Formats: sequence, C-alpha cells, structure tokens
Amino acid sequence: MTFWPLIKTVPVKTTLRFVDFSKLAGAVSILLTIASLAVVFFPFQLPCAGLNCGIDFRGGTVLEFTTSAPAAPGSTETPTGGREIPLDVVRKSLAGKNLGDVQVQAYGDGSAAMVRFETKEGENANAVKSDVRATLQKALPDIRFTNDATVGAKVSAELLTNGITALLVAIGLMLVYIWFRFELQFGLGAVIALFHDVILTFGLIAVTKMEFSLTTIAAILTIIGYSMNDTVVVFDRLRENLRKYKKMPLREIIDLSINETLSRTIITGLTAVIALTGLAVFGGEALFGFSVIMIFGIILGTYSSVYVAAPVILLWGVKRGDEEATPIKFGAASRP
Repeated sequence: MTFWPLIKTVPVKTTLRFVDFSKLAGAVSILLTIASLAVVFFPFQLPCAGLNCGIDFRGGTVLEFTTSAPAAPGSTETPTGGREIPLDVVRKSLAGKNLGDVQVQAYGDGSAAMVRFETKEGENANAVKSDVRATLQKALPDIRFTNDATVGAKVSAELLTNGITALLVAIGLMLVYIWFRFELQFGLGAVIALFHDVILTFGLIAVTKMEFSLTTIAAILTIIGYSMNDTVVVFDRLRENLRKYKKMPLREIIDLSINETLSRTIITGLTAVIALTGLAVFGGEALFGFSVIMIFGIILGTYSSVYVAAPVILLWGVKRGDEEATPIKFGAASRP
C-alpha cells in the first residue's frame, strides 16, 4: 500500500470535543431545515409544490423502440446484431419539440431504448405521440417502435402518494427498531436525524431543480438506510461506554463514543463517495441526479449522526444500569 498512503492519514484515535459545538450545529441544522421546508413547499401547487416533478408524478407518455438493422461500418454493433442506438441523436431530434421534461434511456444490449416525455394539459396526447414517432423515425430511419404507454394524472398522483408513504413507513420502522434495540430516546434521536436528512435532501432537490421522480425516492430511501447504519454504530458504542464508565459525565461519554467510531465512519463514507463520484461522472445523465443526491445524503448522514442524533441523547438523558434516565438541561450542552 506504499503507492496509496492516503488511508494512513486518517488518525486511529482522536480526542475531538464534538459536544462543545452541539449548540451551534443545532442552530444551523434548524435554520437549514426551515429553509428547506420553505423552498420545497413554496409555491404550494399540486402535485409537487416547489419540487421539479418528473414524468412519474406529472403524467406523460413512454415510447419504446429498437433496431435490428445491421450496423454500419465503423459503428458499435450489439451482440444481437442490431445497431446501438445513439442516444445523443435522439435527444437532439426532440430538443425543439417543447415536450417539457424528456428522458432518454437505453436498456438491454443497447439496441433498445425508451423515450419519456410530458404531455401538457390541453394537448392531444395521440397527436403529440404521432409527431414524436415521426421525428424519431426521420432521425433514425432503421428503428421500429415496440410499445407505448401513457401515464395519466390519477396514476401519477398514486405514485407520488405511495412514494411519500414509503419514506414515512421506513422512518417509522427505524424508530421501532432502535426503540427495541436500545431505548426510546435513542429511537427519537435517530428519527429526528432521519427527518433532518430527508428534509435537507428535499431542499437540495428543490434548490437545484433536479428532477423529483421514483428514482429520487429510491435514492432517499437508500440515504435513510445509510444514515441509520451510521447512527446505530455510534449508539452501539455509546451504550457500551455507558456500561463501562458509569461515573463519567454523559457529555464526555458521547464525545468518547463518537471519537472511537470516527475513523470507521470516515473510511466507510469516503469509500462510498468515491464510488458515487465515479458513477456521477461516467454514469451519464440518467444516473447523475441519483449519484449527487446519494453523495449529499452520505455526508449529511454522517453529520446528523454526530450533531443531531447524539445531542438528543445528551438533552434527554439515558439509563445507567438500574438508574432512571436523567434529563440534562439545555444549558449543560456546552462546556462552561
């Protein structure tokens, strides 16, 4: 590993005073949460308010097509003998059609693709579909259409409702899991951290105008899992230290527990961020938004485990052996 010494720069043992900055971090988190809620819900318009809803939640049309023509000399040929569909040509041909949010995606061996576009209110869906077919046929004469479908407003509303419900159910199940594994205050700390991560991620999506779709919901669910995993690691070490150091002040035990898991957290998070950065750079347009959201969520999940979940334990208090939990006053969160 002499050619890659960077991993050795992560200190094995640290003595950072995280709790000393918990008030400042809490104030910043509250302000960012309020700002995120403001940009997500303003202006409040159905179906997605301030979010840039994708076709999944707005409704639209999907066209699937393929090519079985022999590849031209010098072009890429798929294993089935069909020509690989040039997605950039498809995007350019539809650029001036005023179709709203257009998604182009290849699948299989590259000789098949799908185009999803928005059908605006008042437009004749069949007429728009026919125009898009003609445009694609002109740009790529050898393609043949295999399937088409239209997603209506009712189906889109159901998809949006189900997606938000999935997020809330996931967070609720995390609360139950932490409650049974640790204590109620641990569960509340974890859930507050999860809400913090989810709301700020929605804020990022709203500010950057990234598309909010089912893929985005999948990314947020993944962030919930990662954030919870990181929080459980800190909580598990905190529980061990509470049993080991019965007379040590709670603020010092929290600092000790975070420091003992810090190197593991940094290495795990950095590894994931490196992989996702490669996916964002080389994964194409379809995976860029997903990768950026995941990178943001991993960094945010690490932060919330330290400065959202743990301070809730500090303020609430915990049981030590058979003793009752002793709440700590807000003023005790900072070192005198």
